[in-house]
Amino acid sequence: MTEQIHLKPLIILLILMLIAALASAQYKISGTVMDNNNKPIRGANVYLDNTLDGGTTDSTGVFRFTTSEKGNQSIVASEVSHETAGLPIVITGDMSGIVLHLKANKTHDLDAVVITAGSFDASNDKSKTVLRPLDIVTTAGANADVVKAIEMLPGTQQTGTENGLFVRGGDASELAILVDEMVVQNAFFSGPPGVATRSRFGAFQYQGIAFSSGGYSARYGQALSGVLELNTTDLPDKSTVNLGINMAGLYASGTKKWKKSALDIGGSYNNLTPFYGLATTNFKFYNVPVGGSGNLRYVWKPNKDGILKITANTSYMNSGIAVPNPYAGVSPTANTDTFAKQFSRLGDTVDFLTRDQYYYTDASYKQLFKDKYSLYVAASYSLDQTKNAFGPIPIDENDHRTQFRVEGKDYFTTRLNLLVGTDVQSYGISKTFDNYLKQQFTETIESGYAELEWTPINLIAIRPGIRYEHSELLNKSDIVPRISMAIKTGNHSQISLASGIFYQDADNMYLLAGLHPGMQESIHYIANWQYTRDDRTLRIEGYYKKYTNLVFEPANATDTTYDPSNYRIITSNTVVNNSGYGYAQGAELFFRDKKTIKNLDYWISYSYIDTKRKYENFTSEATPTYIANNNLSLVAKYFVDKWQTNFSATYSYASGRPYYNPNNPTFLGDRTPDFNNLAATVAYLHSFGKWFTVFYFSVDNITNQHNVFGYRYTYDANGLVTNAPKSPIVPALYRSFFFGVNMSLTQFKKDEL
Repeated sequence: MTEQIHLKPLIILLILMLIAALASAQYKISGTVMDNNNKPIRGANVYLDNTLDGGTTDSTGVFRFTTSEKGNQSIVASEVSHETAGLPIVITGDMSGIVLHLKANKTHDLDAVVITAGSFDASNDKSKTVLRPLDIVTTAGANADVVKAIEMLPGTQQTGTENGLFVRGGDASELAILVDEMVVQNAFFSGPPGVATRSRFGAFQYQGIAFSSGGYSARYGQALSGVLELNTTDLPDKSTVNLGINMAGLYASGTKKWKKSALDIGGSYNNLTPFYGLATTNFKFYNVPVGGSGNLRYVWKPNKDGILKITANTSYMNSGIAVPNPYAGVSPTANTDTFAKQFSRLGDTVDFLTRDQYYYTDASYKQLFKDKYSLYVAASYSLDQTKNAFGPIPIDENDHRTQFRVEGKDYFTTRLNLLVGTDVQSYGISKTFDNYLKQQFTETIESGYAELEWTPINLIAIRPGIRYEHSELLNKSDIVPRISMAIKTGNHSQISLASGIFYQDADNMYLLAGLHPGMQESIHYIANWQYTRDDRTLRIEGYYKKYTNLVFEPANATDTTYDPSNYRIITSNTVVNNSGYGYAQGAELFFRDKKTIKNLDYWISYSYIDTKRKYENFTSEATPTYIANNNLSLVAKYFVDKWQTNFSATYSYASGRPYYNPNNPTFLGDRTPDFNNLAATVAYLHSFGKWFTVFYFSVDNITNQHNVFGYRYTYDANGLVTNAPKSPIVPALYRSFFFGVNMSLTQFKKDEL
């Protein structure tokens, strides 16, 4: 649904709702919840029957809440491991000293229901997670990269030549990456098209990582497929120093911990000369990647229920690589654009120089009031400046983003809470191709959202939500619903469902050209079953996603030629509309076992997807080139106590991907060979005085598989494709070796490897 709606009335309404909720209390009610042995019960839900007024007991069994009710009432206490009990009271004013006794529940082993449809949590909460943050750095083949580790989960695609997470039929632009609820602009280091680079995130910076492959919360928008949410660490336990050196460079960081605050400072220097010295690369690095980074972070807890975080990061990277010339063999004609004429005179490869300077800062404050209300306020700013040179043509690009977010939450009871919030994002890109072309745009997205979490009984959880968005650039607004729920089916199993409508602006390449097609839309339907017990997790999920209003270039509907180049430039003369469409459907399996064999931890991840779409410059509906219908990951870790050594191995498989063969009348009808990769890591623990040290060595693509991600075709004198031999599209290198040492004044544990 699209409406012309101004944001201000909605923001005012949300604020009034929050103020009204905060102003409703009149009488203070307090007391204690005890068991049959007069021991306090922590985490009990205490409330007035048939009202929304209540609270939760603390570690001493004490509860406190406020209410506007008076007269004869019934106060009720419930807790998952005890039977519910009630007590009649008469409210004439403030009340204290109320005591409620609960009997033990024989079904105390029934786990609380948690909504899991479309989402994976990686946090330090062992009761809810299937992956932990330290899994990011201990998984062979992930190379300590957050995004690469997430590719070991269901719903993702193996990518060797492109940046980003490709989720359930969507391309990389359809996933939003957030840090502390704030969108990250340019989450990957810069590089030439067709050469994948690392993400900017290190796993040790985060205490929680949540990956949603669909059906995500109403708190977020502008992502047709999913979100990857990273939450930074809180106040550290103690002061420490960390040092490291590896084949890519060195780093140092330190943490100073005071009673209620802490300061982190760190820096790194990267030089990949040793790394590429042991590897045979598929591209010539005439300037080996060299860079560095610095970070500063301050955390303060003014009280037990509040926390302030301020972060500043900067990084730079310089590199030079010779990439295949996209216009090699093309004979210039009067109709050939200026850009192509420059490259047609060059050889089979072209030098691509990258100089990237990145800045990011954010600040957030979260406060819980009387275990009843919470407030979250955050702001962020990022700037990415790149000065590239593609052959003879300088390419300068500046990307910026500013965001503000305010959220309020009312915990009516432990079973019911309401979240209301608003955020404003202003972002833009300016791009210049020497004197040939200059493109730019600025977009502002204003949004408001509300989400209710309700657990009427321990067996059921429901989360309905609604989100409003207004695009200043498009002058269009949307209001969309979201809903998810979970139902317990046994002591350790449950079913989860999720659905919602999701909108997103057109790809940046169209906005840069001054083209303003409408919002793109997707609808998600997700269902899963999950069983978790004794460090074992089994999860089966199915989904269907429908795409409508995708951006499409109608000239390609009648033109049989297709340009697969990553260097394709959209101009203001390109005709576009929102007639594109598509679908994605599939089934996924995840199983993890850390219990059966001592010190062995392994998981199996499998995804099947069937998807087609007609969008951008596709000539007909087809499966995109980044899709493998079958994806499999097998991950295993084993710790040998006697040797204080951890062994990790990962096997990844993906069936062949479509690629464009101009000699095949079926559009994207050919398939690459299957993808296979075997990786291994060995980590050894040792202490040198007060320094706890881990030595690690890893090999990626042990069997040296020559994985192919597509093919390029050559041109004849008229610029038309001939039957000349095709050249494979391959990653920067096939097999790699990596060695490093980490030292810390804080002891490493075997389950951190």
